[in-house]
Amino acid sequence: MAVIIGTSGWQYRDWRGRFYPQKLPQRLWLEHYAKHFATVESNNAFYRLPERTTFEKWRERTPPDFRWAVKASRYLTHIKRLREPEEPVARLMERAAGLGDKLDTILLQLPPTLKADAELLRECLACFPGGTRVAVEPRHESWWTDEIRALLERYGAALCWADRDERPVAPLWRTTDWGYLRLHTGAENWRYRPETLQLWADRLAATWSPVEDVLVYFNNDPGGAAVVDAVHFAEAVRRAGGTPTRVPTLEQATGEAWAEAGTASV
Repeated sequence: MAVIIGTSGWQYRDWRGRFYPQKLPQRLWLEHYAKHFATVESNNAFYRLPERTTFEKWRERTPPDFRWAVKASRYLTHIKRLREPEEPVARLMERAAGLGDKLDTILLQLPPTLKADAELLRECLACFPGGTRVAVEPRHESWWTDEIRALLERYGAALCWADRDERPVAPLWRTTDWGYLRLHTGAENWRYRPETLQLWADRLAATWSPVEDVLVYFNNDPGGAAVVDAVHFAEAVRRAGGTPTRVPTLEQATGEAWAEAGTASV
């Protein structure tokens, strides 16, 4: 099981002096991030969908093995609420195509007030070009039905596993041959307890085979908690028999390495 570990976004000012060296210019943060992680989930695309040229620059600034997950625009998921999806999906895919083969997955995070509607979801999934990996994160309990599970399986879409306050908030369905996990809030000042991280690593190992892959993103960004938890989660994945992608050392995640070196090198 290959576990591709990253964070939900990289442009957090309170990471300066922690993950980012104090004197490192913000314009170089992406390069620094990509040196220590092999993937990122672009959350800012949800709030304002970047132009294609921005995606192209992100592709150019990251290593050949780097993977991008792109959170679909809220115009599609929260304003249109999946209605009339053709134009917003086409616009999303035309722009995100600037990432080239580094585009891995599109995340559809649904509003917590959007109740299950299989036909709406079917129409939306049908708009994505063949071969597009789509993860769906519903947030209303009415979605947990056999009909929705079968729909996701039919379109090869992953049900996004999610954790809030160290508890699963979605059924642990396997709906395709790859997985997607988002960890939102830990119990200890945003951080996750080691035993919870190990439990998630064990769940992944029990669900996906050694030749399948799972994308895992930490969304608990305040205070750099996401970066530190990513380091500990990689260790948990190894204990579970999986293979994690690169993560920083604990010293790099907390800023101790930069403080000792007294440098802003990337």
